[in-house]
Amino acid sequence: MEAVLTRHLDPTAPLGLPAYQANGGYRSLTAAFDLKPEALIKIVEDANLRGRGGAGFPCGLKWRLRGTDAPRPRYLICNLDESEPGTFKDRHLLYGGPHQIIEAIIVSAYALQAERSIIFVRGEYAKGGNSLSRAIKEAETAGLIGSNIGGSGFDLQIEVHISGGRYICGEETAQINAIEGRRPNPRPKIPRPSVKGLWGQPTTSNNVETLVNVPHILLNGADWFRNLGVNGGCGSKLFCVSGKVQHPGLFELPIGTTARELIFEHAGGLAKGRDLLGFIPGGASTAFLLPKHLDVPMDFDPIAKAGSRFGTGCIIVFDDVTCPLQATLNLIRFFARESCGFCTPCRDGLPYLAQILTTIAAGQGQANDLSLLEELCAMIGPQSFCAFAPGAVMPLVSSLQCFREHYERHITTGHCPFDTVNKKGA
Repeated sequence: MEAVLTRHLDPTAPLGLPAYQANGGYRSLTAAFDLKPEALIKIVEDANLRGRGGAGFPCGLKWRLRGTDAPRPRYLICNLDESEPGTFKDRHLLYGGPHQIIEAIIVSAYALQAERSIIFVRGEYAKGGNSLSRAIKEAETAGLIGSNIGGSGFDLQIEVHISGGRYICGEETAQINAIEGRRPNPRPKIPRPSVKGLWGQPTTSNNVETLVNVPHILLNGADWFRNLGVNGGCGSKLFCVSGKVQHPGLFELPIGTTARELIFEHAGGLAKGRDLLGFIPGGASTAFLLPKHLDVPMDFDPIAKAGSRFGTGCIIVFDDVTCPLQATLNLIRFFARESCGFCTPCRDGLPYLAQILTTIAAGQGQANDLSLLEELCAMIGPQSFCAFAPGAVMPLVSSLQCFREHYERHITTGHCPFDTVNKKGA
């Protein structure tokens, strides 16, 4: 597949405005301003562009739900928080092509008739955020941002907000609180942010990868975008592969590409003599899949049918000498630390899970620990305030289902069954 989103990316020396324009950048603005906003939204709808930040909600429908009669001012948030372990696709877009992001925001804001856009950048990406701010100034000087852009009558301000940190800031409503200078706790989902978001005004939030697809869809058409996918998927996708592979990295491929192709062709497979234990398909808050799932298309619906979530489309690979209990404990410790503390099931439940897993890993587990873990997971997810805790317990729930015998051996033998194997390998 010919590169689409990664065509202009150069993390070492991202294109400045003249070079980006010489390579076809900002052409979509003229095409967008020749259309009415409603027509642009219809094109995105017809393309079946689904959110690339994890939820997979249809982008065009999300825009349409905001309503054409929404009061002003209106806001567009570009979510570039990206704190999901195993996910680094948005980083490449930020560091490698800031003007591609700006172009996408202008076109998307025009479709939404949003007068102001805020790019929320993960705190650890501050260097990239500063480069993006410089690129915004370049675009402002060239008249691509500001008042009456290109004689269209459309006005837009874009600014960068560098996050103070915390995983929870990736959640839409917590992110709104953070931008407003409040503690980043999630808000109730009613009213929706599209009705009452930033400073009580209509607000639409999209992941940066979702938005950068929009100019390409506009220039090439909805059918072109749909035909980029394989195995029933629509569009291209930035996939990350990390963990026990020989060539971890980012790969732009058709959505619907199988995990087998990603792991064994593009990421070089596992080390010689090692077999696949399992993999997480969409970032750390998704469920484990097994070798039998390697030929499932990497797309929202097929991965859901397999028992996990497509999430960010970023695979973490585990080989046959990786202890699934230790790997899961590492994830649960992360989520326990990153809980915003707003609700009791999440604030107290996740550290309790980490404590039990730590005890088992130390060889002090009890026979009823596994049923206790399952009982706690069943309580924590459904009774928490936002989607953080359900995602946090997902790798543990699936790990207990897929690798239960390894947990049982930790308890019955009092040590990790992989210790001997790893010492021999060393």
